[in-house]
Formats: sequence, C-alpha cells, structure tokens
Amino acid sequence: MGFRHFFATVGLPTLLFVLNSCATGATPPPVRSDIGSCTLALDPAVDDEGAIRAILAAEGTLVVEQEIERLMRLWGEGSRVVNAKHTPNEPGDDQLWLDKDAIRHRYVRTVFPGAPQQASPADLIITLQGDQAIVTATTQIGNEISPAGDRWELTQVGECWVLMSLTYNLEPAAQ
Repeated sequence: MGFRHFFATVGLPTLLFVLNSCATGATPPPVRSDIGSCTLALDPAVDDEGAIRAILAAEGTLVVEQEIERLMRLWGEGSRVVNAKHTPNEPGDDQLWLDKDAIRHRYVRTVFPGAPQQASPADLIITLQGDQAIVTATTQIGNEISPAGDRWELTQVGECWVLMSLTYNLEPAAQ
C-alpha cells in the first residue's frame, strides 16, 4: 500500500475527523434557566453542593406551598419516585411513579391532600461524581421523621442541578 493510498483511505478521514472535533466555531448549547436549581435565582457564586442543598430545600417548601408548577420544574425528564415501603432490600414491593406526569399525580393526589405544614430534608450526605449527585437525607414531613430514609439522585444539565430520583421509606420497619 502506497503512502497516497494510505493517506486517502485512513489518514485523510482521520485528519478531517480531528479537525472537525477541534473546531472552535461551534455554538455552545443554550443556557437553561427553566429547569432544576436554575429556577431558584441562586447567587451565581453558589457551588454545586449549595445548589443541591437549595433544590432539596425548595422541593420541601414547594410541597408545603402546594406550588405544583414550580415544583415540577425541579424534576428532569425520565425522573422517578420510589416508595421502598421500609423494605430497602426487597425492591419487588416498591411503589413507583415513573416520569414527570406520574410524579405530578403523586404530589397532587397523595402528598398535597395531607397538607403538610413542614417538609424539609436534614442531615444531608452529598456524594458528587462528575455531573451526578446522590444525597442521603433525613426528612421530616409534619410529625413523621425518617432518619436517613430518603435517597435523592440529581444530575447536572448545563449549570442546573435537576432532580432525577427520590427513593423514600428506606429505613427498615421497626421489629
């Protein structure tokens, strides 16, 4: 195989791929301000952990205020809520709400009628891995306290942190 043949079949396509990948004129994706933590008007200097704490606090506040539209903007497409039913090692009995329509339904039909006066996460343990975060939290809704009973999963979309999953009732039932 001659140099010209090699360059024409392997070298030129590779060179074009590399040059195309390095192009600086590409338009960056638009900044989203209508999802997740970006809907909260946070200080631009807030770090990832601060944004995550803010979105979880906002979720609790919006539950109490029963602000479904603002609440749903915190959740990402493909998100889910799971009731582990105090049997964290038995996923077969979990109750699932898959995607935003089902999550909306859960808030409106299950959470809001109880009219909680307080819903706030505490004792947050935040684990960041790139654009993913896992948060274990103790949540108090009214008189019900769930120590380390909630696991939140968030993903970063651009500069915004978005709720992707809540699994609650993870603490085993009392024997």
